Amino acid sequence: MHYRTLGRTGIKVSPYGLGTLMFATQVGNPDPADSARIIHKAIDAGINLIDTADAYGDSEDVVGQALTGRRENVVLTTKVGNPRGTDPNRQGASRRWITTAVEDSLRRLRTDYIDVYQLHRPDPDTDIEETLSAMTDLVRAGKIRAFGTSTVPASDLVEAHWVAERRGLERPRTEQPPYSILNRGIERDVLPVAQKHGMGVLVWGPLGQGMLTGRVRRGQENPLARAKFFTAYGDERRLDAVEQLVPLAEEAGISMPHLAMAFAVTHPGVTSALLGARTMEHLDGLLAGLDVSLGDDVLDRIDEIVPPGTDIGTLDQAYVPPAIRTTGLRRRPVADRAIV
Repeated sequence: MHYRTLGRTGIKVSPYGLGTLMFATQVGNPDPADSARIIHKAIDAGINLIDTADAYGDSEDVVGQALTGRRENVVLTTKVGNPRGTDPNRQGASRRWITTAVEDSLRRLRTDYIDVYQLHRPDPDTDIEETLSAMTDLVRAGKIRAFGTSTVPASDLVEAHWVAERRGLERPRTEQPPYSILNRGIERDVLPVAQKHGMGVLVWGPLGQGMLTGRVRRGQENPLARAKFFTAYGDERRLDAVEQLVPLAEEAGISMPHLAMAFAVTHPGVTSALLGARTMEHLDGLLAGLDVSLGDDVLDRIDEIVPPGTDIGTLDQAYVPPAIRTTGLRRRPVADRAIV
């Protein structure tokens, strides 16, 4: 395994990491012992990056139990920020919640430190200085080694680094955005900004929420259509792209998943791409593509199908900023609309 440096942290991580949303017993693999075997096999294969989140059901518990005796062999990342119940103060990026949530995650993960603690989504209601200050204290206390963000717009990343420098606070060292052949929007701004500021990038969704596995085809019954989290499979534009990518993969002599994963880690701004294996079969299939690399001819064809810096459709879990989500922020009051 050829390891890569995670931004400027000095931490070495594998090009493929193991995402653990599907190890939550409520939504993925119902057998924690089987999930543990999958985690162990990934580690034995050289994958040393394990990614989870406090909002992934009982995933942290499953991961913590599986890592008993093997904690020092992995770079463990988790997240904070998505709602934990209905209490409005058990979510977001306030100091109050971060300092509580990190202790909960440490307990569930059965560890005394987290390698990278990530903000799951931006929190427009909290001053970024408040968040950076809380994270800085956790770094200095040794509870976390570094912290990062997830699905944050490029402008927010720039602001965070500016505030950190101005106030003498720790900087966010990683970003975890969605990235796949079907969703290349981060090539336009997020990846260049991350590279400029020396951030490691851990991308999620490299298989396009299952659309790049080769199992979702036009005119065929969709085996993923009833998945709890993913509802965008009917997007005709995405299906059109898949129908062009399938013969490309066949011509290159590789499977669709291997094409998708190799693409995700080819960009120089991407440190690692997260595998979302739910079963041992899924993991074995993805591990078989660890040595796959794409030539310029294949990458040029991909650029023709999905132009660089563009997204085809919208991911179900994509972050929508208040400026777009809130109607009142896009429209002047009626009384002010008249042009005199």
